[in-house]
Amino acid sequence: MDAFSNFVTRPEFPIQAFSHYPSPVVSRERFADMVGLPPGVIIGWCNKGLVPQVKIGKYTLISIELLRKQCLAKEFA
Repeated sequence: MDAFSNFVTRPEFPIQAFSHYPSPVVSRERFADMVGLPPGVIIGWCNKGLVPQVKIGKYTLISIELLRKQCLAKEFA
């Protein structure tokens, strides 16, 4: 089994939780629901620049795809 398969199948990282979201970007509130944290925590992370964000019009959304890539880069670096 390769390193990616080991990473994806770890029980503490339910990658399947994100598979039913077709969009690579989500609102802060939706992201909070996805990861099980209060929206205030996620807003704080966003204000500190801890999660990648994309501004589309008047909306600032969290980029799930960029976050996934950052996590994979840190895991295997």
